[in-house]
Amino acid sequence: MNKIFVSIFGVLITLALPVGYAQNKLSGQFDKESFLVKRSAFIVAELGLTPQEEELFIPLLEELQQKKYEAGQKCRKLSKEIKQKKNPNNLDYLNTIDECLDVGIKEAELEKEYYEKFKKVLSAAKLYKYKDVEYMFAREFVKNSGRPPERPGRRR
Repeated sequence: MNKIFVSIFGVLITLALPVGYAQNKLSGQFDKESFLVKRSAFIVAELGLTPQEEELFIPLLEELQQKKYEAGQKCRKLSKEIKQKKNPNNLDYLNTIDECLDVGIKEAELEKEYYEKFKKVLSAAKLYKYKDVEYMFAREFVKNSGRPPERPGRRR
């Protein structure tokens, strides 16, 4: 149960926090590319991926994250709307809860689907360690106020 919580927390942090990080200081816009590059570098360094593994794994990982992001769009939209309403009713709350629970199910299905793909690319040991590394990145990200670790592999 704890591993499930850690996995879900890591995914939520990974999807939610990029908004606060990698903003272009001049325009205030999120720099998704910068965030992805830094996250990928951290994962590659921590897992010790070979160039061949990196070439195959990182695009799959980014594809998974994009699908999870898309799956959660309606939940995020409804959550934002409910916060902006002066007097949301029970139906508003229930619809939002139902949608967000469905997102959790869809994300779990996507994770299962992509783990099957990941197994073809990474060793079992690296695949097992991946979730811990993703969580570690998220934890460092939060600890550094939205800045990813400056040196991949460095633990504080």
